[in-house]
Amino acid sequence: MHAIEKILAKNSGRKEVCTGEIVTAKVDFAEINDLYLQTVYSFYEMGGEKVWDNTRCAFVFDHYTPCPDIKSASNHREMREFAKLNNLKYHFDTNCGVCHQVMPEAGVIYPGMIVVATDSHTTTHGAFGAMGTGCGATDMATILMTGELWFRVPEIIQVRLEGEAPKGVYPKDVVLHVLGKIRADGAVYKAIDFTGSYVDSLNVAGRMTICNMAVEMGAKTAYMQPNEDVLEYVAKRAVRPYEVQYTDPDYEYAQSYVFDVSTMEPALSCPHSVENVKPLCEVIEKNEIKLDQGYIGSCTGGRTEDLAIAAKILKGKHIPAYTRLVIVPASREVMQECIAKGYIQDLVDAGATITTPGCGACLGAHEGVIAPGEVCITSTNRNFPGRMGSTEAQIYLASPAAVAASILNGHIVDPRPYLD
Repeated sequence: MHAIEKILAKNSGRKEVCTGEIVTAKVDFAEINDLYLQTVYSFYEMGGEKVWDNTRCAFVFDHYTPCPDIKSASNHREMREFAKLNNLKYHFDTNCGVCHQVMPEAGVIYPGMIVVATDSHTTTHGAFGAMGTGCGATDMATILMTGELWFRVPEIIQVRLEGEAPKGVYPKDVVLHVLGKIRADGAVYKAIDFTGSYVDSLNVAGRMTICNMAVEMGAKTAYMQPNEDVLEYVAKRAVRPYEVQYTDPDYEYAQSYVFDVSTMEPALSCPHSVENVKPLCEVIEKNEIKLDQGYIGSCTGGRTEDLAIAAKILKGKHIPAYTRLVIVPASREVMQECIAKGYIQDLVDAGATITTPGCGACLGAHEGVIAPGEVCITSTNRNFPGRMGSTEAQIYLASPAAVAASILNGHIVDPRPYLD
């Protein structure tokens, strides 16, 4: 069996499972973000009284934090009341950050577990050798009542990434290359197992970036075999005992793709689809794409490593007049680390605006939304029309390095000359 299948078998009390089977499995941790107050309503409508385990579920206020309007403030108030009533051990309020960042930091994510959240980017936690997947309000209410949920055992695709990334090619570039090949519907309700020498050597932040965007290919979940960086990270934080699952050597994938990372160059996902991926150089050779905003943040590109490279490029410089750069750290811990290392000061000196750790403008609600006709380059994960504000705006997805170098020039540029 594959490691994902072993996780599903273990949590459903079976010796083995097969592709296509429906199993009922225990959920090790459940998370509800502040878009899903309906979960609370559904919980009571279905007869729920108390959550099944107050140490295995949490609310995370990240999409609307601090609250930009009365409706979101009211939602937060109702969620807090539910959290207090159930004495939840974990509650991540407006001072914490994005759910996919704060949960690993809190030690509730570890190898061999099943984590379900009301967010499609829960595939991020495959970076830790966990099975992470998203669900809606009704399914989440069922989990809160019973601690279990049904799962269809997915087909598993192998994406093998071999070689060493050239200078200026970051995990975001790598996953955009993969996305351009597999496309937005190439892995619908399938799992993606990222393997290969590049993955083996990748740090925690890079792994999270790649697994995060597996859902942009339609994947139900993602997986990476934990390496030493992951095991060291988890060992310092995990709140429960855990067991790493390993894929059997003779396992046969439903499909396999192989990429030579050493041949890749900086990539750009162009409007208005994530799969519309092109080499960055090819795009800028044809047109000078003027920018109104650069944006570095979210569960894809707001970690310490992301802000560090932006600060390196921008230190001692300043963005042009009439442009803006919005920086949204993924969590309070990331913010504190970046303050301690001087990155925040360097970014502020360069003209950046620093906002509350969380999702910010990634979903088009507040803290950096864009107007009709404006162009934004961002390290986030989606560029659909209206994703960050107006449906008449244009969004380009790129690495944090490309975002920083581009907004420094007022138009999209190749980041590599700025890395020396």
